[in-house]
Amino acid sequence: MSKSVLLLPGDGIGPEIVAEAEKVLHKVNEKFGLGLKFDSALVGGAAIDDSGVPLPEETLSKARDADAILLGAVGGPKWDALEMALRPEKGLLGLRSNLALFANLRPAILYPQLASASSLKPEVVSGLDIMIVRELTGGIYFGQPRGVRELENGERQGYNTYVYTESEIRRIGRVAFEAAQQRNKKLCSVDKANVLEVTVLWREIMEDLAKEYPDVELSHMYVDNAAMQLVRAPKQFDVIVTGNMFGDILSDEAAMLTGSIGMLPSASLNADKQGMYEPCHGSAPDIAGQGIANPLATILSAAMMLRYSLQAEEAAQAIEAAVSKVLDQGLRTADIMSEGHTRVSTLEMGEAVLAAL
Repeated sequence: MSKSVLLLPGDGIGPEIVAEAEKVLHKVNEKFGLGLKFDSALVGGAAIDDSGVPLPEETLSKARDADAILLGAVGGPKWDALEMALRPEKGLLGLRSNLALFANLRPAILYPQLASASSLKPEVVSGLDIMIVRELTGGIYFGQPRGVRELENGERQGYNTYVYTESEIRRIGRVAFEAAQQRNKKLCSVDKANVLEVTVLWREIMEDLAKEYPDVELSHMYVDNAAMQLVRAPKQFDVIVTGNMFGDILSDEAAMLTGSIGMLPSASLNADKQGMYEPCHGSAPDIAGQGIANPLATILSAAMMLRYSLQAEEAAQAIEAAVSKVLDQGLRTADIMSEGHTRVSTLEMGEAVLAAL
């Protein structure tokens, strides 16, 4: 039975990096007989330019029907003047909420070939392998009420609501505990329970869930301390689970430990394992069209897609091994370039991965 993949190139460097990942997907589809079928659609700024909205109904319909989605990136200064409801990022948030993609998996893995590219000393980061599990459809990014209002004295006030239900915390907690079971059986739950009542509840539920996973060692850490520990001693972490806002910030911090955010993939899954996969970096409009963007995070996102949504573990491992081989060959895009290596373009990096496959 065939599986369907929806490609959403998006904005900025999105079309360039998705093009290279698509070539890789076609290669493993042929090599491993996966029976994948491909389609594409517009989202973000590209969709605004075409139809006036960041998430057209046609795109949402195709996304609902797909087994998995590969997204490039959305956004850019071109659309910054639009009202909030019509900005490109609303297309991304709309996909997450409409598809109930509540579990965001963001690995922070330091390839040994890139140890010198990290901003931290090699002995601090060598061997780094962290999985951050971020709740993606709740918390302060989606809580109501929200907005900007005028007070009685005429002053404007912005407000947002940080809210989580018990069921939302339990389902992301289970994803994190199960991820820890498949790794080194250590789970750190990050909260701000000394200040925020919603995270007091978060901590209580994580403690309750821990009874169901006696093989996993659960610890807790306040988010400010977690941010510090990630740069002090990052290898103490195995799996981190946290809410939407904290996860947004910590996963980007962890990304830079690896040398470049251009190397890091991500997965956003719903309860049925349907997922949207995307690189952790943004649309980088300042380098769009120059052929210098790093496609490896998108290619590695395609590998995660094969693993988590398409049940093609062998193909996923083949892509990851090909990426490692290319790095062994000394090929580097601008973001990971260092002395003694060969600088290549977006296209050349993609072709190198194809050759390694």
